[in-house]
Amino acid sequence: MADTLAERYLQISKHVQECAHAAGRPDDAVRIIAVSKTQPASVLISAYHAGITTFGENYVLELHEKFLALSALGLTPEWHFIGHLQTNKVKLLAPFVTMIHSVDSVKLAREISTQAIKNSRVIDICVQVNTSGEESKSGCEPAELDAIIHEILPLTGIRVCGLMTIPSFTATDEELRREFKLLCGMRDTLQKQYPEQNIRHLSMGMSGDYPLAIEEGATFVRIGTAIFGERQYPAR
Repeated sequence: MADTLAERYLQISKHVQECAHAAGRPDDAVRIIAVSKTQPASVLISAYHAGITTFGENYVLELHEKFLALSALGLTPEWHFIGHLQTNKVKLLAPFVTMIHSVDSVKLAREISTQAIKNSRVIDICVQVNTSGEESKSGCEPAELDAIIHEILPLTGIRVCGLMTIPSFTATDEELRREFKLLCGMRDTLQKQYPEQNIRHLSMGMSGDYPLAIEEGATFVRIGTAIFGERQYPAR
């Protein structure tokens, strides 16, 4: 498994660099978040030894268990939380999470701030924006972003680093590009409004659409299936 995983990761890493280069961006402009949800801790351990040091997880309890399992072996990857986050579970992540990509409300940001302070930490966050307009998608509405950012920025214990989106799963390339451009435009506007803040990241693009996302400015791409293969779900 490790050899196959290592080969996949090397291939994806090379392609991400090629996409960045083709878009006129530095080869190291884009970071890969290996989306490891539903994969057992043993796979993450193999992945870590294969050179993967940034994992993205969607479920708090699953992430916490994997953190404990890898920590027990002295393995210290970056842990990025990319799923919907309930305020009552922030306390489980606050001691160790590197970045939370899915902050979609002032209420959630305040709780992350509170828990970060309790743990003497500063946690990086991205604000999630619903660029597709689908009711099933999490994220604030584009029109709400400015007000949310205005309230979040003064909070201590967190640092707003960028924006995140999950585009429509049924979108055409043209629709995907439009959603990615929308997020990039909003990030650019925030940079002009708050030049003293380092709001630079765009977390967008997954296994099926990351080349388009990189063309449109992604700095994080969240890639799972292309690295790990099909997700492993527990037997019922």
